[in-house]
Amino acid sequence: MSAPATAALRNPVTVLVTRRVKPGHAPAFEQTMGRMIEAAAGFPGHLGGHLIRPGEGTEGGDGTGEPDLWHVIFAFDTPEHLQAWQASPARALGLAAVAPHTEGEQQVRQLTGLGHWFAEPLGAKGPSQTPPPRWKVAVVTWLGICPTVFALFLLLGELLAPWPLLPRVMVLTALVVVLMTWVVAPRLTAWLKPWLYPTPVSAP
Repeated sequence: MSAPATAALRNPVTVLVTRRVKPGHAPAFEQTMGRMIEAAAGFPGHLGGHLIRPGEGTEGGDGTGEPDLWHVIFAFDTPEHLQAWQASPARALGLAAVAPHTEGEQQVRQLTGLGHWFAEPLGAKGPSQTPPPRWKVAVVTWLGICPTVFALFLLLGELLAPWPLLPRVMVLTALVVVLMTWVVAPRLTAWLKPWLYPTPVSAP
């Protein structure tokens, strides 16, 4: 395994951003945020981005699940690549375009320590294998995070609805980290091991 390949997957970072969208601005916000996610995809180290709508994983629409809260997930392979995106003019332009459609301050939660999910196969023996390509890491990360967040919103959405925004986000993201690290990610990497780490074809 080359040193650059190892370093690239050593410290992946996932950022969960929560925004409150103004009434009637949801379509414009979704379109604008979609362009921002597309812009992030062009940056080095980008692993994935996903927009979570208020109706995804909540009872929503009845006023008890705060249907104006939207969540966005950005993932990069290193903190340095995340910082490069966060300091970029493209992100600044995206934030300026999103601002007219939101109210209040955005809530940002950074999650780290995900690299060990894909460092090498679960239970691997002998020499370390080459880590999977970034697009496979992105696919498996999304396969784990999306249903986990969805299930947590279904189970805890109404219970946490009366809480202030920041404590609610802190609880949900902490649960996502715990579940992904000790429950979801180990099973996904085990189930998808042949796809993530295909056996090299020996020369005849």
